[in-house]
Amino acid sequence: MNNNSTAKKIIFTALYAFLVLSAISVAVVLSIKFPRLAVLFTVCASVIFAGLTVLLVLLTDMLGRRSLLKNQTAALLTTIMYDKINQMTEPAVVCDSHGRIKWANKYTKSVFGSRSILNVGISTVFSYELKDDKNRKKAQSGTVLFDGKKYIVEKTEIKTTEQSYYLLVLRDVTKKLELEQFIKDDEKVVAYIIVDNLEDLLQFEQERYREAAAKIESLIREWGESVGGIVKEYERDKYLFIFNSEDLDKFIENKFEILDRIRDVRVSSSNIPVTVSMGVAKVKGTLSEKERNAHIALDMALQRGGDQAVVKLDGGIDFFGGRTNTVQKRLKVRARVFANELASRIANAGNVIVMAHAYPDYDAFGASVGAAKLAMFCGVKVNIVTNSKDPNVRKCLKHFAGDETYKNIFVDAAKGLDLVRSDTLLIIVDVNNINMFESKDLARNVDDIIIIDHHRKTAEFDKEPIISYIETSSSSASELMAEILEQALPPKSLTQVEADMLYAGILLDTKHFTKGTGTKTHAAAMYLRDNGASYESVQDLFKTNLNDYKREAVFGEKIQIYRNCMAIALNKNGQDASDRVSAARVADNLLMLEDVVASFALVKIGDTVHISARSNGTINVQLILEELNGGGRYDTAGAQVKDMTAEAVLDKLKQAIDNYINPEV
Repeated sequence: MNNNSTAKKIIFTALYAFLVLSAISVAVVLSIKFPRLAVLFTVCASVIFAGLTVLLVLLTDMLGRRSLLKNQTAALLTTIMYDKINQMTEPAVVCDSHGRIKWANKYTKSVFGSRSILNVGISTVFSYELKDDKNRKKAQSGTVLFDGKKYIVEKTEIKTTEQSYYLLVLRDVTKKLELEQFIKDDEKVVAYIIVDNLEDLLQFEQERYREAAAKIESLIREWGESVGGIVKEYERDKYLFIFNSEDLDKFIENKFEILDRIRDVRVSSSNIPVTVSMGVAKVKGTLSEKERNAHIALDMALQRGGDQAVVKLDGGIDFFGGRTNTVQKRLKVRARVFANELASRIANAGNVIVMAHAYPDYDAFGASVGAAKLAMFCGVKVNIVTNSKDPNVRKCLKHFAGDETYKNIFVDAAKGLDLVRSDTLLIIVDVNNINMFESKDLARNVDDIIIIDHHRKTAEFDKEPIISYIETSSSSASELMAEILEQALPPKSLTQVEADMLYAGILLDTKHFTKGTGTKTHAAAMYLRDNGASYESVQDLFKTNLNDYKREAVFGEKIQIYRNCMAIALNKNGQDASDRVSAARVADNLLMLEDVVASFALVKIGDTVHISARSNGTINVQLILEELNGGGRYDTAGAQVKDMTAEAVLDKLKQAIDNYINPEV
């Protein structure tokens, strides 16, 4: 009989005894004062108590039978469950709260033979750590290895009056996991491969084109056939590659060594290597969805400058390669097509807002003015969002002070947000990383965005632009904008101040035409000169006042040469944005030191450490600063690191340099 039935019997018996004693007490009192009533009361009470006695006997019997039935059922179920668990062909044990085994079924015992596992820790037997879960009686762990098979552990808590025990049942998932791995390995991966610069390298040696193209194709096909993949040339120097998922892990492990093998090929008198770009997609979905994502990855590889593989995964994007500088293209076909599309988009917009990166330089400001000029030509209201308190911006605004056309064009970020409408078009220049925008909120609140930039793309856009024009081979955003304006505007349409500002942007990013220039750079400069720009008229923008000169001198106290070829300068006590500008100039100057191939200038302003990086063209400083969430171009890059000491950021920078020089470490 269980405890519940016993308690009920005790209660009924006590109540019955209380009634009997009460009746006797009443009968005694009545017999003294009212003898006749006492006889009648006694007879009635006897009849009532006789009935209660029968009822109590019947109730006690019923409860006893029910309790017996429950006990028999519980015993039967216990026996069935015990036999079932004991006869299972999978391991099952019972352990105490300390993880010591107290019972094991036949299968578990058969594995260990004569060796007893009683009182042995569960972690020793199954490499499984018992963790009490007070909120749930059942829990599952990850897979454990036992007797050459993989199992999932099911844990059930069993409480007794003394303590808690746990029933652990191991479910065999070996075949399931093998099947999942087979499906995963057999999943198809789609890749696009394109030769970046073969045609440009052989522009003067057309007779060698077939020989060079065949050599590159042979390397690509050999690489594809090594993993049993399919390589098909769908257009000249463009290939589609389909292979199994398991082979992608090998490619990632060896960091797409095919990039290095192709880069080692020299097919002309030029010492410039042949490079390829790849877009690889390993995402869930149909082959069509994989193909589309591979094309997106290829676009990103090209926008980052080529000579690299971009792998698009469900969980993010990985980059490999990108260690050579971009070769500038000679044709203006793309600029012409984009100029027409841009003008069409502007004409259909309700209003246009132009924005560059935070702390804009002359290139960013010049490109912003160029975009605004095109909007004015299309007859659409336009505003440029910028920070008028920035020293560089103050110089630029002073340059436009006498031009009434731009009197109400420049606004701050807050005012820019007020100008947003459903049909607003946002043009972002000289930046493609949202963390560096003048206003993140503005970018998030406008639906139609166009990006014009010459920096390598660092990640997917938070909000996909309707058009993106990213040409990493261009020297500057001002060069790109000058090309667009040349295609979209009638001749002599720019005012002198507009042409000067765009010209200053090119001068800044090319270090006065001493680096990163090409035929397109000089063509853009010639277009601006035809519109009134002159070297003499922009000289005031490049002059340094005495205070800025002193700021730059502070960096000279903390210069070190790292790895015998990297110059690093540090200012731990920067005051304002002027120190950030000084850091950029210091990085430029450090590159002039003998045997220095790359330079880095760090300055801490408030809670942020700003980094300016420069390279002579042999080191990709953009890849180095990407490890610090920065970006830029092959030879010019920057980063901003918040909430860290200057010393800690310096250590991170050195680690990033080490990783770049020795990527296998």
